[in-house]
Amino acid sequence: MTGRWGSPPREAVAVRTAPPFDAELGAALAALGDLLRERLTPENLAAQRERDAASRPRPTAAELRADGRFTVEELSVPGLPGSPDVTLVYARPADATGLLPVLYYMHGGGMIMGNAWSVLPKILRDWSAPLGLAVVSVEYRLAPETRYPGPLEDCHAGLLWTVGHAEELGIDDKRVIIGGKSAGGGLAAALALLNRDRGDGHTPIGQLLQCPMLDDRLNTHSAHQMTDIGLWDRSSTAVAWQAYLGDRYGAPDLPPYAAPARTTDLSGLPPTYLDVGSAETFRDENVAYAQAIWRAGGDAELHVWPGAFHGFDSVAPTAALTREARHARTQWLSRILGRTRRK
Repeated sequence: MTGRWGSPPREAVAVRTAPPFDAELGAALAALGDLLRERLTPENLAAQRERDAASRPRPTAAELRADGRFTVEELSVPGLPGSPDVTLVYARPADATGLLPVLYYMHGGGMIMGNAWSVLPKILRDWSAPLGLAVVSVEYRLAPETRYPGPLEDCHAGLLWTVGHAEELGIDDKRVIIGGKSAGGGLAAALALLNRDRGDGHTPIGQLLQCPMLDDRLNTHSAHQMTDIGLWDRSSTAVAWQAYLGDRYGAPDLPPYAAPARTTDLSGLPPTYLDVGSAETFRDENVAYAQAIWRAGGDAELHVWPGAFHGFDSVAPTAALTREARHARTQWLSRILGRTRRK
């Protein structure tokens, strides 16, 4: 059942009081003011995009190189047949030698905003430098100008090109981790399913899913519980899903590559890291996804950060809970890379 554009489906769910925010995170959220917490609507989408671009300015390649500590290259690679070229931003520690493992990453932004460059400073600082990890960040096309499957096809085409040109990039095609945050986490999950089902000739060694956007149906308890609370709630999510899916939003036969929570088979996936806040709308769909992986006999590590809202680590980068979450993600990456280290 679908609502109007921007209106979630209208199933009834009994809702109790929302869980409290962590005190440090709640103070950081309150300091943002009402404007940055404005709900997304079809009418304010353009203004929200401008605001997002201003709050997350796109760093230049020179800035990303960080005084020569990283090599950074912008690549234009072929899209799938009938689709335009895809832009990839490739970076690696400048002093690294040999074939490096690679994190193939998709940015967040609800499928409707964000870019491949603004996520890189934190990734290079937190993961690339300490772990000796190359990064490929994907500039996929955004909705509503490009609806499903266009953005996912961009990510798929970029992955195929990256693996196919691994030697010239100086990366190890047997040590690829797929990752993403929020909408990018949903795309990463969809890409892992697509890669599994199409048998593209390689298997990622892991998928890193940070608060992924997985379920267009928006009928979990947490989706209702967190309505109008935090940075990103059920109504904003509905606008984003409808922008991405168009007339297919809420359809009973929606393929799992469009909304990974729709899948009935989570077997055969690589080891998975999932994390989410206890006080955010995606909580229950993320927990259910981890449970479904376990039921299918898979490997999943799940963290539910108490009192955390969606995007807490960006709003409060120095908070204690943010530091703990960053450490947990880094430790998982380190373990995955350690398991697959070439002799």
